[in-house]
Amino acid sequence: MERYTVPLSPSHETPKGHLSSLWHQTTTELNGRFSSSYYHGVSRLLLDSYVEARAFGHHYHMGDECCPTHLARITNAGNQAVQLPLKREGISGLEFDTKGIYLASVTKSGCLTVHDFETLYCMSYGPSESVLEDERKQLIHISTSQHLEVVRWNIMNQDEVACASRQSDKLLIFDIGYISSEPIEVLEKGRSKFSLTGCNIYDGLSDITFSKSDKFRLLASDTRGFVRMWDRRLGSLPCLELTTNLQSPINSIQLDIEDRILFGASEHGVIYTWDLRGGRASFAFQSHNQVHHPLLTSMKIAAMLEKITSLKAQTTILPKEIHSINFNPSCPYQLAFHLDDGWSGVLNTNDLNVTHMHCPPPAWLDGVDSTSSFLDMRKPSWLSLCSIYAAPSHSGNGIHLLDFYPDTRSGCHVEYNYHETTLSKESSRAIHSKFIHLSEPVAVCAAHPLNGAIIAGSKQSSLLLVSQDAGRG
Repeated sequence: MERYTVPLSPSHETPKGHLSSLWHQTTTELNGRFSSSYYHGVSRLLLDSYVEARAFGHHYHMGDECCPTHLARITNAGNQAVQLPLKREGISGLEFDTKGIYLASVTKSGCLTVHDFETLYCMSYGPSESVLEDERKQLIHISTSQHLEVVRWNIMNQDEVACASRQSDKLLIFDIGYISSEPIEVLEKGRSKFSLTGCNIYDGLSDITFSKSDKFRLLASDTRGFVRMWDRRLGSLPCLELTTNLQSPINSIQLDIEDRILFGASEHGVIYTWDLRGGRASFAFQSHNQVHHPLLTSMKIAAMLEKITSLKAQTTILPKEIHSINFNPSCPYQLAFHLDDGWSGVLNTNDLNVTHMHCPPPAWLDGVDSTSSFLDMRKPSWLSLCSIYAAPSHSGNGIHLLDFYPDTRSGCHVEYNYHETTLSKESSRAIHSKFIHLSEPVAVCAAHPLNGAIIAGSKQSSLLLVSQDAGRG
């Protein structure tokens, strides 16, 4: 066979095509999906395409009168002109259902609304805002007559939404399939043998999370350092109580992907964890006799930030309140946190180290008085596929889109080296954060689970649709 072969003279020219790129394309075709690194590579184009498409004001009525949120907006507009005290207003909770069909939101004035996202999206490129005030942009509008802090969809029953308030010890569950302003179920905190009497803080609920495997189970944190779990088949009272042993509000809670570990973020800058597996007090076996579950561990964010040499060299690190924590849907070991001074970061739950940080300049550098912003609990959100974290700005009108990709190529990674990256072939792939200017100050963000659109809830009770610029298509 060798006599039929012709030896090929050596060539110094680079052969056309790259085997690695061919293999990458073949892998994509076989798997039927793109890798996370591919999504990270196109993130720059995605970030550059975002703009505010439309602002939807809360222009609703209850009969012949304005709803409480609409009335608060009108009253505050007049009070601001004559420097009178302002009424509470603003979007305080916002969440899509798992398919991105419906968007639920709650306001500080006590309104629960459910919108059809497709209707909102189409209207954003349609008629003027004056035409939208006919209330066609909402499916459900309920006034609960109390301050609302959080809204969550039942993951296993997408007809149900739960609402809670820091000023109430009751958790309200609504069924969007019923045309009724009354909740289908009201869960109560009940009494805790660990609570202290004479405390001046509100004994209300601050956050909610549903089980991913059981539609009857949910947990809620409160303002006194407790987390309670309900099994709705057993009644309206909690069947399990978790405690931090401190009278410090837990602002945000998250269950891991397997419903095994519960994470809670406190006002004093500590993240607590509880193991819900095994033993008499497990997540699977509860009874009304189980009132306590031991704390697994606690982590001080300030102490963890002290380990980042480059950050410690630039600023004084002090304990700060944690407003929100969120798991990355495309990387389940990344737990993002957002602090009261506008800083955002990522905790790697595998090795319990902070891997990413974003530290915007303080508001006073721009001459902005951000004292009032500490009263608003800011709630960021992850984009579903590309490890981008959408965080409301601490001082300006807008949101930060932060690259928290789980690799040192991320511009927010604590080990990211700009000089080394610019000298390498990966320089063109380095993704950095982007600030999106919006028409109103933002408190809450929710990212659509499929198409990447972002809904920002403003402090003036508007819904701001942030999407890709239609003109770029």
